[in-house]
Amino acid sequence: MIRTHGLRYKYPAGPQLAFRDVELARGGVLLLQGRSGSGKSTWLSLVAGLLTPTQGDVEVAGQALAALSRGARDAWRARSVGFLPQKLHLSEALTVRANLALAFYAAGLPEDGARIDEVLARLGVGEVARRKPSQLSGGQAQRVALARSILMNPRVLLADEPTASLDDEAAAASLELLREVAQACGASLVVATHDVRVRNALADAVVYRLDATEPVAA
Repeated sequence: MIRTHGLRYKYPAGPQLAFRDVELARGGVLLLQGRSGSGKSTWLSLVAGLLTPTQGDVEVAGQALAALSRGARDAWRARSVGFLPQKLHLSEALTVRANLALAFYAAGLPEDGARIDEVLARLGVGEVARRKPSQLSGGQAQRVALARSILMNPRVLLADEPTASLDDEAAAASLELLREVAQACGASLVVATHDVRVRNALADAVVYRLDATEPVAA
């Protein structure tokens, strides 16, 4: 479901990041651990096709990302990858419903209002559809962002620091919800974190530590 080989990425003003090869089966769970700045968000962005590797190959759900043009890669991502970023990026100018509708536009598909209502209800936030993000609690906003990420029944679900700033109870609930949603979609789940609580909650996950031997400066 996710395969990387010889993956490298160099920011214009920084060192080259080098990542060990990864292979994660469909429905598998990968825990991407490392201190802040170790390359977790970069790795997620490479797998999501948001960044193009300096070297190496990425294959996700049978699709080699290098074979896609930029536009085709954007459409593929919108349909195949659910991405829950650390910053939720909900537009304050739009209602919750309109925020989710943007996912259909990105995928090049007609808006499906029934699907939006279904997913919001499934995540327990159906009542907030007409609210603006500023009118949501932190937990509601996170559930709305998760709803947006799974609208297309993605084959891969990526979560970047999903427990940041959450207390123990909220963190446990967030991780349980992520796991349940990934299983319901039949998606592989990748959680990037430096939160030690996540390791206990995802005890059966494959662990990839970025700060153990990689990334390294070239």
